Amino acid sequence: MMPTQEQAPPRRRSRWRLIVGALAAVAMIAALAITGITQRSQSASALEDALGGRQLRIMAPADPGGGWDQTSRAVQTALGDIVGRTEVYNVGGAGGTIGLPQFVRHTGEANELMVTGAIMVGAILTNGSEATLDDVDMLARLTTEYLVIAVPADSEIQTMEDLADAMAEDVGSVSIAGGSAGGVEQVLTGLVAEAVGADPREASYVAHSGGGEALTTMLSGRSTAGMSGISELLPYIEDGSMRALAVSSPERVANLPDVPTLRESGLDIELQNWRGIAAPRGLGEDEREALIAMLDEMHESAAWREILEDRGWEDAYLTGPELTEFLKTDQETTAQILEQIGLVK
Repeated sequence: MMPTQEQAPPRRRSRWRLIVGALAAVAMIAALAITGITQRSQSASALEDALGGRQLRIMAPADPGGGWDQTSRAVQTALGDIVGRTEVYNVGGAGGTIGLPQFVRHTGEANELMVTGAIMVGAILTNGSEATLDDVDMLARLTTEYLVIAVPADSEIQTMEDLADAMAEDVGSVSIAGGSAGGVEQVLTGLVAEAVGADPREASYVAHSGGGEALTTMLSGRSTAGMSGISELLPYIEDGSMRALAVSSPERVANLPDVPTLRESGLDIELQNWRGIAAPRGLGEDEREALIAMLDEMHESAAWREILEDRGWEDAYLTGPELTEFLKTDQETTAQILEQIGLVK
């Protein structure tokens, strides 16, 4: 007669429990996998419904080559396995305030997205734009990035202290090239001028509609120095075309470990640029939730993590009420700084 479970020797009971435990664990893993597949399937179905068979389109509200263009194409790449083919198109000029009113017209179109960020916040104020970020539906903040101040390799200016001394002596004679008027580069120019004791309203800032144009000015030597996101100037710093003077981060950054911060250079300044993505107003709640779920999935993907690492972008993903509060604070702070350095009244 075979022994019952209760009659089984202690060793056999222990082995039986291990087998049962292993089977339970396998069942749990299988259930979680099925749940995950089901959730992904539901998410994909919701996204298909939201897009309604239309191709996803992303506006980069700047000319090719700059940070918004790079971000749009990075999102396009990272979404490849999630939504398939995506179109990126450029509408450049005036810190995004030419593209913004065009984007606002896409009311209720869930397949239309736009990259935006800190530069547009400032440009809306300095350009007196009728369209504002209140006219779009902000879905997520994606990244933040610090800026680098650099000069052409053959410049006589060797250090940030040299540039600061030149600005203190005659701020109007030191031209600084960067992106759109009112953007973070012009804000940084004004803050540096103020920090060296000059009138920031007299700073000579050369605005450009896109990063490509600004880069041409910087490399040609037509400006004394240039300011841009680290990822935009890093290739030219690494190949020796430009010399980095300082970064606007609180600590030195990993991809430019030998470049001092502005604080190390004697200027108590810290400034970073953020970039995010918006949809038009007028979306249904299901459509909006499907787009955010799409961005959530992108944010967790290996492709996006690789892009962040390669570009040196900080992961600053934010959605929901926290994003709303961030935008409110950022707009208030930007307005205060622009008024402080004389760019708006």
